[in-house]
Amino acid sequence: MTRTQLWNWALYIALMALILGWLGWGKPFKIQGLFLASGLAVGSLYALGGIGMVVLFRASGVLNFSSGAAGAAGAMTAWQLAEWGVWPPATWLACILVALAITLAYGRFLAPRLAWREPVVKAVATLGFALIILGLVSFLWIDDPRSITLPTDKMGIKFLGLRITVTRLIVFFASIGIVIGIWAFLAKTAIGLQMRSLANDRDLSALLGIPILKVETIAWGISGVLAGFTGLMFADLIRLEPTVITFMVIPSIAAAICGRLDNLALVLIGGLSMGVIENMLTLSNALKGARPIAPFVIAAVVLLYSQRGTRLTFGGRE
Repeated sequence: MTRTQLWNWALYIALMALILGWLGWGKPFKIQGLFLASGLAVGSLYALGGIGMVVLFRASGVLNFSSGAAGAAGAMTAWQLAEWGVWPPATWLACILVALAITLAYGRFLAPRLAWREPVVKAVATLGFALIILGLVSFLWIDDPRSITLPTDKMGIKFLGLRITVTRLIVFFASIGIVIGIWAFLAKTAIGLQMRSLANDRDLSALLGIPILKVETIAWGISGVLAGFTGLMFADLIRLEPTVITFMVIPSIAAAICGRLDNLALVLIGGLSMGVIENMLTLSNALKGARPIAPFVIAAVVLLYSQRGTRLTFGGRE
């Protein structure tokens, strides 16, 4: 690790300690711990959404705004099946499969038609697709209070006097495990190498004979599975509302930006930091209204700090 990297990590740790200490000042330890644990769980969901975006962006160049809508459709399907008395594990699997099917449908039939268009066109197309999915979900299910409850919500462990549910632990450790698993997949497998090749130069990869459609389909599949899992956990930990789950993609994008759409570990750290700070802001009467913009402020600060020392000119960056 270079001196610059050590300095960056030291600065990050100091800033997080300062922010959390300031926001939690004067509050009981248990209250701080509860908001911190809840923030880590929410931040893990932001990170998972960002990880799915980064994997897909690195393979296809598409910034997918429709992952939240796919997760919302999956969560609503799981809720409906549960209402019909379907075996609970089957409803959870259905959530992931529905999100996977929606994501693959776009990635297999629509995305290839836009493959050679500008990145902004690709991104706006996924946003339009997300609004279509949200419209269909709103048509099928009227806006009523609903909830998804997992058996792990009733189980928990005691840590420093705080009860932490197993659901929150699953989300937190799943985010860490998925980062490690995807890193290993991209670094150690042939498909992962092909994905990295596509990210670097799509035209050259096609000339080399890399099966672009197959590789991109796998990337869309990974993104769909993550969208389904994230949608299910969001519906349980936060609330089951299609619009809210759909636009969860926005803080996920902020988390992906923290990793500069490339570094999975930084996406994880960015997502966790956003979730914690956003939750801890609730403790401040003066700043709790700023919760919705917290992820974007953090992402903007990260971008500005990472771009320090560079200068834009008509010829590019110096």
